[in-house]
Amino acid sequence: MQVNIRKPLPPFDIEGAEQKVRMAENAWNSKDPQKISLAYSVDSSWRNRDKFINGRDEIVAFLSEKFAKEQEYRLCKELWSYDGKRIAVRFAYEWHDEDGQWFRSYGNENWEFDERGYMQRRIASINDLKIDANDRKLVWDGNIRPDDYPSLSEMGL
Repeated sequence: MQVNIRKPLPPFDIEGAEQKVRMAENAWNSKDPQKISLAYSVDSSWRNRDKFINGRDEIVAFLSEKFAKEQEYRLCKELWSYDGKRIAVRFAYEWHDEDGQWFRSYGNENWEFDERGYMQRRIASINDLKIDANDRKLVWDGNIRPDDYPSLSEMGL
């Protein structure tokens, strides 16, 4: 039986940790729940705000609901720390609700990976801030943030 691998693998160095962060950002910006779920182990466990999510089927259901609510979603992640099989990130994303109210959501995530490079645990703390459409900072064409687009730190976020 062939075992699928998702490189880079732990233990992470700076390059591997940064690559995992960018891969996650790009996947989430696709807004494709099925595609996103494939980065997580089959039995992955999450805490997302006040929700506890277990396994890929629940991940897909959660993300489908999320992206239906959070319209024109744009996400930027930044590596905070890494050690062994764990990575910590901070992030901001912008979206609007069905009434057109814009939000910037700020948060931190703690990730733990298995030996095959799949995220087996994700713990996310997130806060939402109402913003005016004119105050948006995450405005690029397409689903992937361009490589030369400012980072969270460069944007002062």
